[in-house]
Amino acid sequence: MKRNIILTISLAVALLVALPAVAQKENKLSQKEIAEGWQLLFNGKNFDGWRQCNGTEMPKNWAINEESMNVFTAEGKKPGQGSDGDIVYTTKKFKNFELSIDWKAGKAANSGVFYSVREVPGKPIYYAAPEVQVLDNVDATDNKIDSHLAGSLYDMIAADPKTVKPTGSWNTMVIKLKDGKATHTMNGKLVVSYTLWTPEWDAMVAKSKFKTFPGFIEGIAKEGFIGLQDHGYAVWFRNIKIREL
Repeated sequence: MKRNIILTISLAVALLVALPAVAQKENKLSQKEIAEGWQLLFNGKNFDGWRQCNGTEMPKNWAINEESMNVFTAEGKKPGQGSDGDIVYTTKKFKNFELSIDWKAGKAANSGVFYSVREVPGKPIYYAAPEVQVLDNVDATDNKIDSHLAGSLYDMIAADPKTVKPTGSWNTMVIKLKDGKATHTMNGKLVVSYTLWTPEWDAMVAKSKFKTFPGFIEGIAKEGFIGLQDHGYAVWFRNIKIREL
């Protein structure tokens, strides 16, 4: 009997310990996260703070589904045909930060997360901003080059594809930037590291598709907006949060 009582108490304690993790809701900050300085960029209910890059409103091919921010193929378009629907969070520009985003890709999906976005009239979001790739690594048409796979610094540094969960599953991407030193983490695994504004960075740009982009030639901005890409495929984002460093 005594052994059963001890076992019951142990199970109860274990349940209480696990309860905070179970109780954590999507698009909500824990007390620990609040104390650490995290802030939400998406509340799961509306697009407050977000708008089209070089626009004033949210594009029509973005919606809130299941407490997630969902971009999809626009009416009249085919999968893979974006509709100038790249969006930015414009409440504040960020310089040194840690950004965490949960993302889920539909079949053959392609998208991306941008930071240090510099809005230039008439220029796309990728004009002068690093892109962290979001991709269905298995079926996307842009999966032939290692540095185009999910988590990679697009067209420059490849991430380990084994860190990405199967299509339709949620992944957690963390981008950290501190005094030019950047890292990408995918589902808890460090997959990419580099340093902006260095000869090494310039050499990578020179070997990439961005070598002729005026924005990259001028240099990545010291601070800028956070952005998400419309590439004409179904992709979901949630738990978008950031803390300044």
